Amino acid sequence: MDFNEFSFRVRYGETDQMGVVYHGNYAQYLEMGRVEWLRSMGISYKKMEENGIMLPVISLNILFKKSAVYDDLLTVRTYIRKRPMVRIEFDYEIRNEAKELLIEANTVLAFMDMKSNKPIKCPDYILDNLDV
Repeated sequence: MDFNEFSFRVRYGETDQMGVVYHGNYAQYLEMGRVEWLRSMGISYKKMEENGIMLPVISLNILFKKSAVYDDLLTVRTYIRKRPMVRIEFDYEIRNEAKELLIEANTVLAFMDMKSNKPIKCPDYILDNLDV
């Protein structure tokens, strides 16, 4: 299973009046996880787009377990369990500094050719770097 972890602190602007992370921000945290997962393999999302490939999200599922709060140090663990084809499926865990599980999530993205707006197979430069 290929995975990557990175950590960051919850900023004040990401919380509501009770100091709890607004639920909509978790989608951004998952995107940060995907981008860092690619970066850990030496792949730039920006370069993929410059090469005419985009990865729109076609499915997002988040199971909320516990709230994150202002100034928490969060760790996003991003991993894939199966080899991508036209779609790539990511699983995530976000934990706080006490290692408490805050969310479990899953996203499915499709590799798309930006010119034709049609699905394409996963590029070899990604497949060649996978352990799944």
